[in-house]
Parts: sequence; structure tokens; C-alpha cells
Amino acid sequence: MGQTIRFGVSLDSDLLEKFDALCDERCYQTRSEAIRDLIRNTLVQQEWEDTGRDIAGTLTLVFDHHKSDLQQRLTEIQHDEHDLIITTLHVHLDHDNCLEVLVLKGPAERVRNLAQRLTSTRGVKHGKLSLTTTGQDLA
Repeated sequence: MGQTIRFGVSLDSDLLEKFDALCDERCYQTRSEAIRDLIRNTLVQQEWEDTGRDIAGTLTLVFDHHKSDLQQRLTEIQHDEHDLIITTLHVHLDHDNCLEVLVLKGPAERVRNLAQRLTSTRGVKHGKLSLTTTGQDLA
């Protein structure tokens, strides 16, 4: 981690008022903490756009396990990309519906492609990919 450097920021008073409200809402103790998070979030989003760069994330799927061969098809897709999957969690939401969470890590393009293959599998009711950084390049 590098040394801390102070710098000034000029803002419109209305924008600053909204920013301060956001800081309060999100429990930031200082504006500096909020600005650091905003910068990190922007850098993380840039990582996602670099298709060859490693990213991490979770994929959440909701599906009816009674659908013909759905569980088997999902498992086959996961086995095809086993090197991207760190772990999975399978939960029975009710008699018919299951929730599955996959923790993923790997090249951005491959992670996104795996998520698209799984969420677009016939019988999946909902799928949500949430991406983050591996943290390697963040201070």
C-alpha cells in the first residue's frame, strides 16, 4: 500500500449535499472513505471489462428441480467448467424450487459465458451473476 496523499475536490454545493447524504446513509465516517470506495468500485468495474483478467463472483440460480433432466444438465455444464467453480451451495426453497449459489473465479469472459450458459438453460427460473474483484490490484 502506498502513502496517503491529500488532494482537494471542487464540487457544486447541491452535489456535495447529496454526496454527504449518501455518506450518512451508508455510514461512512468521512468523505475520504466514501471517495476511496467510489474509486475502487470504478477500478473493479474496469477489471470486469478486461475479458482476460481474473475476476471473482457468485452466480445464484433458482429452478424447479422437477423439470425433466434440468439438474443433470446444470451439473454437466458445471463439470465442463469445473476449473472456474470454487464451491457450490444447493438449498431446497420448498417442495419444488431449489436455489443454487456458485462461487466463481477465473477469466472474466469465461465466467460470464458460464453464467450465461447456466441461466439460459431451459427450466432455470432466475439467474443473477454478481461480480467482484480478486483484490490483487486494489490498494
